[in-house]
Amino acid sequence: MAATVACGVLLSAMTACGAITKGTSSGGAAETDGPPASARPRPAPAPRPASVSRVPGIGDMMWEQVPAATRQVVAVYGDHEDSPDALVVLYERRGANWERTADWPAHNGRLGWTTDHHMDDERSPVGVFTLSDAGGTLDDPGSLLRYRQDAHAFASPADADESHQHDFDYVIAIDYNRLRGTPPYDWSRPLGEDKGGGIWLHLDHGDGTSGCVTIPESGMRTLLRTLDPLSRPVVVMGDREYLRR
Repeated sequence: MAATVACGVLLSAMTACGAITKGTSSGGAAETDGPPASARPRPAPAPRPASVSRVPGIGDMMWEQVPAATRQVVAVYGDHEDSPDALVVLYERRGANWERTADWPAHNGRLGWTTDHHMDDERSPVGVFTLSDAGGTLDDPGSLLRYRQDAHAFASPADADESHQHDFDYVIAIDYNRLRGTPPYDWSRPLGEDKGGGIWLHLDHGDGTSGCVTIPESGMRTLLRTLDPLSRPVVVMGDREYLRR
């Protein structure tokens, strides 16, 4: 059996960020809407009403990738291109305005950010990604996203130290190089294994990760109970300088 891998834990057999065992079954046929946005040509963005504001700190290049129908944005503001420190802010669209409804200190890849993510580069991928699937070792806390509880599939490696024992109590899959509608631990990689995968939002352990974004447990519970598929939630993530473009 291939080695289990974990975000934030350096293992010689690490191949992704997330508690994934290659070959794990998703328990049935994948319920997908087709490949994730990162695996298909981008259509021309739908016209956006001129009266609608935008999320602070997001420039034209990134904002054009946010679907016009999106009403919830998780913004991950990395401190610097090479920094593992970040701030996660939840914005919700109320009428023509985006309101900041919650925020948490966060961590990203221990080496920072990249626009060309590859397996084991220890950087988080910059981009705009949908949020569609969740899970964890703990029971569903009231998630509006599809939630899979599985103490085995989301277990931290047996040799993980105490600070990593609860990394995957709650996770939200970031739809980078994955099939939407499958469990977060699904091994499918539409762009190929070299482009990495298993990029999640999950519980913070106090330092940088192998590519995931981490926030405190209270923040994960808030996101799970707030992010609504009907609001087309996305994560906009990268270092602050790049996000302003």
